[in-house]
Amino acid sequence: MKKIRYALVGFGGIAENRVAKEGYACDSKRFKALKTAKLVGATDLNHARQKAVEALGLKWYPSIDAIFADKSVGGVYIATNNASHAKLALAALKAGKHVIVEKPIATSFADAKAMNKIAKAKGLSLTVDHMMVNNVYNIAGKAAMKKLGAINDSCFHMEFAYGYDPAEAATWRCSKVDEMGGPIGDVASHCFYVAEFMFGKRIAKVAAVYYPKVMKIKAEDGAYIKFFFEDGTQGSVNASFSELRGGLVGTLTNLGYEIYGTKAALRGYGTMFQLSGYADEPVKQRLEIDDGKKVIAVKPAKIQNIYQALIEGHAKSVAAGKPLNADAAIHNLALCAACHRSARNHGKIIVVND
Repeated sequence: MKKIRYALVGFGGIAENRVAKEGYACDSKRFKALKTAKLVGATDLNHARQKAVEALGLKWYPSIDAIFADKSVGGVYIATNNASHAKLALAALKAGKHVIVEKPIATSFADAKAMNKIAKAKGLSLTVDHMMVNNVYNIAGKAAMKKLGAINDSCFHMEFAYGYDPAEAATWRCSKVDEMGGPIGDVASHCFYVAEFMFGKRIAKVAAVYYPKVMKIKAEDGAYIKFFFEDGTQGSVNASFSELRGGLVGTLTNLGYEIYGTKAALRGYGTMFQLSGYADEPVKQRLEIDDGKKVIAVKPAKIQNIYQALIEGHAKSVAAGKPLNADAAIHNLALCAACHRSARNHGKIIVVND
């Protein structure tokens, strides 16, 4: 099969280390080449990044227009700041390129819907980096849920310390809610799509309250969120930048979930982050079923890189002529907006419309 050739727009730390080195296997010592996709080049507004691009054997494009002009490039991966996602992705779609966008798809519904509309009209594949559904522990956890009995509750959580340092407080994550900064936009968004993946159901309503304000950041310190699936069953999300959690081990293992059934509980540790489950990662991911008498480890048969799975899925959709769409990403944007509406209205239950 002929590989779909991609170019990367934006070459910051995550783009270089997660997307290029891992996702597109540019770190050939650790990863095998992808079957359906190949990264051929990159660009960045900071031209000092040219050396880093070329060090990976990639072509440096002096501008995004140079990428659009290259007919051999079929797909574009947008890894720039949140506020520029829509503008760049729309330009790429109008140039006839298939697109992967880092989360969030956009910072407004109008932009997100415009992207989705043009992609569908032109038969182009558009997807967003909701990479945690590709984590094999989460995939195994979804299958293991049938062992829990009747499930009546769940909690998904991403709580850590970020923003106590003045340099962190000045970043978009802590200062620009309109660009999806703050714990709701930055990390509760992950919790929502993982919850919907695990349960195979869509969240229809949310109710949220902000955490007590103890940090000197413009965004909310955190939020407790109740969510309700379309069938009425419920769960919760804890998302915050204010929790110290001891250190690296406590922080990373805390990024996970508990799913509660009448027979047992399922607990994931470190399964909601940028990790894939490799032995050389900072912490070992764990998935356990606890029935009150014993704790049984749930182990996936084989590890896969969460970014590679995303990219291969997109490339395969292009090759098969079955383009992906951004409906789920727009819904995720709506969930985050509804949480802020609820928190600003004393925890009122909000019906999510997207």
